[in-house]
Amino acid sequence: MLQHFFLACSSSWKWAGAGGCGAWRKTPRGARHGIGAANGALFGLLGLLVAFTFSGAASRFDTRRQLVVEEANDIGTAWLRLDLLPPIDQPAMRSLFRRYLDSRLETYRRLPDIEAAEAELVETAKLQAQIWQQAVAACEAKHDTPTTSLVLTSLNTMFDIVNTRIEGARLHPPLVIFALLFGLGLGCSFLAGYDMAGSRTRSWTHILGFAGVIALSVYVILEIEYPRFGFIREDTSDRVLVELRKSME
Repeated sequence: MLQHFFLACSSSWKWAGAGGCGAWRKTPRGARHGIGAANGALFGLLGLLVAFTFSGAASRFDTRRQLVVEEANDIGTAWLRLDLLPPIDQPAMRSLFRRYLDSRLETYRRLPDIEAAEAELVETAKLQAQIWQQAVAACEAKHDTPTTSLVLTSLNTMFDIVNTRIEGARLHPPLVIFALLFGLGLGCSFLAGYDMAGSRTRSWTHILGFAGVIALSVYVILEIEYPRFGFIREDTSDRVLVELRKSME
């Protein structure tokens, strides 16, 4: 009995001298201890990042569409209030309004050509100045305070929505968010491939499916975030402005 006890102690001492816990970690089974938890945490972080980025992009997409409707309403209100001006001043003002709405539509039709869109914005600003000057002169000629308040207020609102839409189009997450999304996607793909490498057979369905889902998710997020630069377009939202322009004839 004592002989067996000393042999067991001697074996334990030799195993400890050979590295103990460190030797256990070097075995294939010990080397993978805890990897599953780390991979799960990274994949969970990737899922959260994709979910929050997609949600933010979809929210901004809906906001931009709502701003198009708001601008159409503002222009339509200002158009109707031109009836309050003296009849002699109305034809010139209505002609300017048609040119102004054409310029607004052309600005977003020229995207993704940023320079052309900015050049059209300059033309829009010139038309705003002309509309304001003629409106002020017409209101002064009429000498009616309610008319002046209604007309000039509606014009001011119509001009302000332009800046709101510009800033809305420029509002995007910081580039570091997209860099983190790309980096984390590549890192998780590497870890998934590392885990699959241990098996004797490769499942191309899982390999291609994982890579395709990650790539497609990132692609859709970018498409929604920049809707006038890819296949997902906001042109359908401009339909309300096009219909308003037709009603001005």
